Amino acid sequence: MTPNVSRRGFVQKAAIAAAGSLVIPRFSIAKSLGVNNKLNVACVGISHMGKGAVKAGLTENLVALCDVDWRRDDPEWKFFPNDISPAEIADQNPQAKTFSDFREMLHDMGDKIDVVMVSTPDHTHFPATMAAMEAGKHVFVQKPMAHNIWQVRTMQKAAQKYGVQTVMGNQGHTFEGARLIVEWFQAGVLGEVREVHCWTDRPEPTYFPRQKQYPPVSAPVPEGLDWKLWQGPIPEKEFSPIYAPTTWRGWWDYGVGAMGDIGCHCLDTPFWALELGMPTKVEVELAEPANKHFTPKGAHLIYHFPARGKMPPVKLHWYEGTIRPPKLPGMDTMPSNGMYMIGSEETVYHEGMRPESPMLWPRKNMAKYGDLLKKRPLPRVKGGPHKELLNAIKGGPTPGSNFDYAAPLTEVVLLGGLAIRSGKTLKWNAKKMKITNHKEVNAFVKEPVRKGWEYGEDLW
Repeated sequence: MTPNVSRRGFVQKAAIAAAGSLVIPRFSIAKSLGVNNKLNVACVGISHMGKGAVKAGLTENLVALCDVDWRRDDPEWKFFPNDISPAEIADQNPQAKTFSDFREMLHDMGDKIDVVMVSTPDHTHFPATMAAMEAGKHVFVQKPMAHNIWQVRTMQKAAQKYGVQTVMGNQGHTFEGARLIVEWFQAGVLGEVREVHCWTDRPEPTYFPRQKQYPPVSAPVPEGLDWKLWQGPIPEKEFSPIYAPTTWRGWWDYGVGAMGDIGCHCLDTPFWALELGMPTKVEVELAEPANKHFTPKGAHLIYHFPARGKMPPVKLHWYEGTIRPPKLPGMDTMPSNGMYMIGSEETVYHEGMRPESPMLWPRKNMAKYGDLLKKRPLPRVKGGPHKELLNAIKGGPTPGSNFDYAAPLTEVVLLGGLAIRSGKTLKWNAKKMKITNHKEVNAFVKEPVRKGWEYGEDLW
């Protein structure tokens, strides 16, 4: 049986269709906590990546669950081990009210919600997060923060205006390994760093099934899926099972390819340690011609970051799919994901998309530094970004990947996505938020949206 999705849903959907949007009242940010010192948590997008948000919500008061897809029988709900459908998650949490439209949720329950956790596909991160902040809610949003650069900058402006706690879900930013790399660099162990290499095996077929035609073969919209809401601000298309629920990442309208999927993880630590800021140019090499609909099977980017104070310019290489980085000396096999930074004194390396176990390379060089590698000046984080946000709302430290940090990081990632999408080397004027050498690509810096999905225009 499908959960009872928003008892006033039919009436309010009619109002949305007629007026273009639903007016959501702004509620003051909660100054005191509820029963037993608990926060009231609402989750938008509750399966797959949303499971972590639901789990975090259960440590507080989980009061609302919102998802556009209440199907029980789609085999892709078993895409990840131990995964279950949104409907089954709702069954397990009868205390939480269920909705299909986050705007209805905020309208109906705004005064009963303290924090909103957004784990939807990339193209709906922006409207869901903006609506929550405009209503005075603290927010978690999955990586990447949004689908285009204008949205990312607007979300940063909104967080500053509304004074809410924010965090992006790049879990590695809370890891011990990220802090170790930053500390080693700051201690001078690496020396000057001018070259960084980051890579992933994605887009591989499991997450990015390739198509031989566009548009893909359409199908009737399954019962239980609100296809219009799933598309959100994107111009409407016919439904295809190749889009939803899990395989949207490779489609440029909905995702940002492998770069959007992994870039906020793998680029995070060098971005933090080297204080990279904005690049002036991104070079691109593709494994196949650029496709305006779908991400290519492989790509290599070279970001050019200028000197920052006393730190030299940096070339950051990104590799995805079929294009791989050079092996480090003495490395037998190249892992599927990883990062290394080459310094004038030492090279630091970690396997995996996140910095779980960093080391100097070759590893024997660790012995040269003794106690220097044991210093821990940076504060540590217990738990991941969900927990970090909840602690911050209760008076703890501001999350490390708050929007003032995460917005510039995501902008770098999205700029790389535009280079891959266009297949063109791009020169970037960050101050003007403009691509200066291929101006037609600026159409994707701020993308058009459907009526009723406009947010943040008043912040500019």
